[in-house]
Amino acid sequence: MCGIVGYIGKRQASPILLDGLRRLEYRGYDSAGMALNSGGSLQILRRAGRIENLRQLVAEVQPLSDTGISHTRWATHGAPTDENAHPHRDQSGNLALVHNGVIENYITLRDGLKAEGHTFTSETDTEVLAHLVGYYYDLSDEKDAALRLSSAVQRALSRVKGTYGIAVMHVDAPDVIVGARLGSPLVVGLGEGEHFLASDVSAIVAHTRDVIYLNDYDMVTLRRDGFEVKSLEGGSAQVQVSHVDFDVAEAEKGDFPHYMLKEIYEQPASLRNAMRGRLSREEATAVLGGLQMTPRELRDVERIIFSGCGTAYHAGMVGEYLMESLARIPTEVEIASEFRYRNVPTDKNTLQFVISQSGETIDTLAALREAKRKGLRVLGLVNNVASTIARETDGGIYIHAGPEIGVAATKSFTSQVAVLTLLSLLFGRIRHLSTTDGLEMIDELEALPDKITSILNQTDHIREIAKKYAHVEGMLFLGRQANYPVAMEGALKMKEISYIYASGHPSAELKHGIIALVKPELPSVFIAPDDAVFDKNVSNIEEVKARKGPVIAVTTEGQTKLERIADDVIYIPSCPSILSPLLTVIPLQLLAYHLAVERGCDVDKPRNLAKSVTVE
Repeated sequence: MCGIVGYIGKRQASPILLDGLRRLEYRGYDSAGMALNSGGSLQILRRAGRIENLRQLVAEVQPLSDTGISHTRWATHGAPTDENAHPHRDQSGNLALVHNGVIENYITLRDGLKAEGHTFTSETDTEVLAHLVGYYYDLSDEKDAALRLSSAVQRALSRVKGTYGIAVMHVDAPDVIVGARLGSPLVVGLGEGEHFLASDVSAIVAHTRDVIYLNDYDMVTLRRDGFEVKSLEGGSAQVQVSHVDFDVAEAEKGDFPHYMLKEIYEQPASLRNAMRGRLSREEATAVLGGLQMTPRELRDVERIIFSGCGTAYHAGMVGEYLMESLARIPTEVEIASEFRYRNVPTDKNTLQFVISQSGETIDTLAALREAKRKGLRVLGLVNNVASTIARETDGGIYIHAGPEIGVAATKSFTSQVAVLTLLSLLFGRIRHLSTTDGLEMIDELEALPDKITSILNQTDHIREIAKKYAHVEGMLFLGRQANYPVAMEGALKMKEISYIYASGHPSAELKHGIIALVKPELPSVFIAPDDAVFDKNVSNIEEVKARKGPVIAVTTEGQTKLERIADDVIYIPSCPSILSPLLTVIPLQLLAYHLAVERGCDVDKPRNLAKSVTVE
């Protein structure tokens, strides 16, 4: 959460910083600010609210500087106000700092600094860190201001408990920006006579494709003509220059009114990208070399654990059904934020997968590290090839969904489920699936993108349904088997962007308490494809209708039974039941989107949310 952009070079900094913040606004949009080192003084501009508020302030002030740091905030400590917006100054007023993360011991640090005569103007943990760095800067007798600043950062961070990605400037060192990270991502962008610092490469890809992804405990000192990366623990750090492989146009809305809608419509392409080059008709299986495991090692796996948060957790739940159905391997799904605090029994033949779109999700990263501490082999399913999770796992699979800017995940879910299907097919073929079974699965997988397109063509019909229910304040989502996770995902999308209270449940649980909620003002969305449990779903729908509850049903083309029962029906093309989540989720994404638009909600920037959760 939160976004950081820094620039030092030959050009005016403020336009570059504002453009970078705009590209990072999905990481937080409670407030925004920038600090510019100009004419021997720091100029700090901050505004609560969206980045547009900061842009208007910059237009009024028209600052001139070729060096600056900036920040867009998702509030953790303190309300979203001008005073709590970053950057924060130290006690002297000569140092500015921006921060992504949480300083857990900030109260103790603040009390100690108050005893030294420091005064604070905000409610944030970040201001405490700025004062702490400034305190050590003022204590130092080092003559070189750049060395003095980097040393102060190192000393201050040695006292910090928590997570951070920071950028720091000081009036005495006008040609230097210092950055450091632990648990919150930072990337250095390399240019000719200029350098960049950002919490996500999307902020700087318009200016450079050559980047360095900092590791935990790395500290970088940026100058116009060079940089130095050191370890906060002492000594040099490993540096690897990477080349960014996506174009800035991929992260733009194009002709779509919202990123979310664009990304919903990109799913036929993103699904093809997830499967491209990974299906072998000759061997009737999936080819996933990134696992870094031999067929014998894969055969020895006796248990699989999927870990993720939010949408990734729901994808893992679908993966559980896929793995047990196609490969017959006992599989369980753990919410990543719970896994690290539980004592989950494992053995040497347990394989763990961590699932994260960004590859930076703090809880999932913690689950990864806990699993490795227990000696497990841990593999990753991520979208960011240079992410921390990708670097720390023993191998994995990239989902190749492309940039996902909308806070509510859409195409990353279907890409994750597609990759989990490939993984299950691979394990199934190693164990018991026949060549014929494998080829049939490949045929069905390759047909999915066109089937998704046919669902997207129903957007006008789904929009009309959304208008019909835009006034309601709650919804139930119900499904069975592999579509139970889809019910949870549909409910998550609805609550995220429309602010309607929504909950997802197994259809069979209806009579175990949930039916008490049914009333004319509370619609139920049933995911009821024509599968082995279709008639069971029909019975549940009848129970809701008997109590005057409105029903929206998602079912298979040709199955007309629900037209006589449900109030509204959305059809999906026929497919094997185990693959149906890749189709049934699409109408739910569109329903949530259109309903949120009808209610006047900001779809791409829902309240209180940010795209990448990098703080606990």
